[in-house]
This record gives sequence, structure tokens and C-alpha cells, in this order.
Amino acid sequence: MAGIRLAVPSPVHQGEIIEIKALIQHAMESGFRRGARGEVIERNILTRFECDLNGTLVFAADLHPGVAANPLITFHLKAMEPGTLTFTWTDQHGEIWQDSAALKIT
Repeated sequence: MAGIRLAVPSPVHQGEIIEIKALIQHAMESGFRRGARGEVIERNILTRFECDLNGTLVFAADLHPGVAANPLITFHLKAMEPGTLTFTWTDQHGEIWQDSAALKIT
């Protein structure tokens, strides 16, 4: 896993609907492709994405083999309280990657 990029606007007004973007670098191999010598490339996918605000789940998505490499997830959130957004990706083996960003309300 090479990196995570987050886009969270800051500061925002209370009650404003904001767009949040989260990108993770991941190959997302479906298990259906073959290598140069005809060997099957093993499946290696992220299966779950979650975003929490101060420990409360605000967005979640189940990911499947058809999702492109380096998935970019965009969603909207009504900014009602300041806090920490925690972004969590889980792969098929249970390995977890996390990053966080501050949500500042004016």
C-alpha cells in the first residue's frame, strides 16, 4: 500500500453539506486476469470502506472485484459538529489501513 489521499474542506459552516474524497493506492486485482506467462494473478481486493466522525459511522461501502485500482470514494456529509473523520479500508485478508482528517466548523 503506497498511500492515502484525503480531501476534506475546512473550515465549513455548521449545517453545510460538504463533499469528501478519499483515495487509496491499491492494485485491486480481481483474480480473473492472467500474467505475461498465462499464470492467474491472485485476487487481492479491498472489501470495505468506512468513515467515522468522532466514533460514529457516517458512511460505509462494500467493495467488490469490479472496483478499479486506486479506488476514489466520494460522498457527501452534513457538517453538524466538529471532530475527527477516521477513514478505514479493509482488504480480503482482514488487513486494515487508516487515516484521519479534522472537520472544522465555523
